[in-house]
Amino acid sequence: MGRIRVYELARQLGITSAALRAHLGEMGVEVSSASSSLDETTAATVRELLYQQPTQALEEEEQGLETISLAPSATVRDFAQALDTDVDNVLEELQRLGHPHLPNQILLASLARQLARGWGYRVVMEEEAPPPAPPPPLPPKPPSPAEETARGAPAPRVVVIERGREREKERIAERRLKPPPAAPPVVEIAEEEPVAAPVEEAPVRPAPWKPEAPPDAPPRPAVVTVMGHVDHGKTTLLDRIRRSNVTEQEAGGITQHIGAYQVEIEEREITFIDTPGHEAFTAIRARGAQVTDVAVLVVAADDGVMPQTLEAIDHARAAEVPIVVAINKIDRPEANVERARRQLAEAGLLAVELGGETEMIPICATDGTGVDSLLDTLLAMADLLELRAAVDRPAAGTIIESSLDRRRGPLATVLVQEGMLRVGDAVVAGLACGKVRMMSDERGRYLREAGPGTPVAVTGLSPVPQAGDVLRVVESEKVARQIAEEKRLAQREAHLRPLARASLQELYRQIEAGEVKELNLLLKADTQGSLDAIGKSLLSFQHPEVKVNLLHRAIGEITESDVLLAAASNGIILGFQVGVEALARQSAADEKVEIRLYQVIYDVIDDVRQALVGLLPVQKEEVVLGQAEVRALFRSSRMGTVAGCAVVSGRMVRGAQVRVRREGDVIFTGTLDSLRHVKEDVQEMAAGTECGIALFSFSDFRVGDLIEAFEVQEVRRKVL
Repeated sequence: MGRIRVYELARQLGITSAALRAHLGEMGVEVSSASSSLDETTAATVRELLYQQPTQALEEEEQGLETISLAPSATVRDFAQALDTDVDNVLEELQRLGHPHLPNQILLASLARQLARGWGYRVVMEEEAPPPAPPPPLPPKPPSPAEETARGAPAPRVVVIERGREREKERIAERRLKPPPAAPPVVEIAEEEPVAAPVEEAPVRPAPWKPEAPPDAPPRPAVVTVMGHVDHGKTTLLDRIRRSNVTEQEAGGITQHIGAYQVEIEEREITFIDTPGHEAFTAIRARGAQVTDVAVLVVAADDGVMPQTLEAIDHARAAEVPIVVAINKIDRPEANVERARRQLAEAGLLAVELGGETEMIPICATDGTGVDSLLDTLLAMADLLELRAAVDRPAAGTIIESSLDRRRGPLATVLVQEGMLRVGDAVVAGLACGKVRMMSDERGRYLREAGPGTPVAVTGLSPVPQAGDVLRVVESEKVARQIAEEKRLAQREAHLRPLARASLQELYRQIEAGEVKELNLLLKADTQGSLDAIGKSLLSFQHPEVKVNLLHRAIGEITESDVLLAAASNGIILGFQVGVEALARQSAADEKVEIRLYQVIYDVIDDVRQALVGLLPVQKEEVVLGQAEVRALFRSSRMGTVAGCAVVSGRMVRGAQVRVRREGDVIFTGTLDSLRHVKEDVQEMAAGTECGIALFSFSDFRVGDLIEAFEVQEVRRKVL
């Protein structure tokens, strides 16, 4: 039986020796170097593994997809050309999959099939040529094609695309319409992906997108987000509600992703979103989406209020959603419900029993105690909110989570918020676009359509969308691709012209335009004493026209969670004698969030006071320039009646506003149109001089009238 070297087999497969050795290691075949030899049986197994054909299940899934044919030696660039997409998109998907490549690197068949399904294509690998013989000495001139065929040389790199003539014409037309990459045009895009403005025109961040429903629209399920400190029982509570085992399937019993589930209670449906932390909740808001109707805050009765509990409260308040508190683990011996209620009251959540507005329900998620009361409360709140959604319009929803599935390609969890999403719809979400190939619920059951309030897993988008992107149904895949391309170009423009978020200097421009009337702040300090002192001082700034909104305050370094909250709320982060985590610093640079660090408390207070003074609207004050008394009257054929006056105080200015007073009463207000001294027109006359005054809109002067010149000035206030 013949043997073959590792490097020779790698050359045949079009991969590096190191990559082949890694595959052999996964198969349990140990090789010491690239010069090690393999028997033909092992080599045949490797070839079959790396060039394996799709299974029957995948073939059924790929039915109806357009087909492309790739040579075994096709590179990443060849693959991108076959898909009619940019090579950077393919490289990004390979990076997400964990297989980074270079543009000219040969792409394995298994990876090509997996990537192509995400773009809506089916890959057929051309027949592999027999393994090449050992390379002969380099000839003096290249052999002819006939000689290459006679020697059984490997097939050339050929990409054959099986498409109709109409599709090819469309593709060529689209390429002709594309602008040169050096100067992309400025385009308009949907609300959920705002184009970044130049720094000098820094706009206020738009409000999160929420669907609007007519009054006669049918009701929809409430969307409830479950939040709280780690290991306080969020997923266990959902497990009890759904009566399915989720916790045991997750690593360490802690939620690793955002799961969206819909349950039926008393013939009514509620959609629950289980977040891995409030950071994910705010990350969706930061991208311009608002999906939550009610936030359930889970607090363990034995632990009480923890730092992440306070952060969750601040994030829910920033989203302006009602909060329902579930005090969990009341079966523990060390449980203390009253202590939890007191701590929540200190955090600003006062129970209804104590005269507040927050519902607090003691529960035990493990045995179900109090869970029914919690569900009744949620249903009652849904009735109060009167949640409705239109179904007679193109579907739209929000991407809750996304991933790259090894078998199905890009996979997105979508919460439908209006319209009916159906299999086959052309959709666009952020920079991703495509057609809904398959749609399933949280239990893996395939669906043909999904209405408002329903979470579904969708395949067919490419590339992988981001959480918080708004998904919309459009007329066709061609339109979806055009919109996605416009957004990609707009994003490129945004990177060249970075968006300036709120900063203390930028606030002045926004205030003058009437855009901002409050200052959103996040405060981090080194000790509780410093935190309390600064927070108390900031909140003491009281004024009926402007206010300080302290979104969050805590002890410790500035984290990425703080940056996300500031980005979603257009806020500024203040740090007193604390550091900034590396991830937070990078995130702040990406999101253009201002972080200000201080070492002296008075500097913090002074900066905020000056910012608040800048928030105050300017005052308009009337300033009297001068007064003139009418001593005589003259007639003029050009100007009518001219009042001969003596300037008794100040100065009279041509073009200024004037009032004519007679015996103390104002009889006319207008503009000083003509001011003359002897026979010359003058700009102004000072006190002690005589002049002639004419008003084009008034001529009923009398001797003794008083003409008062004035102007209105805008005065910026300097104190609160």
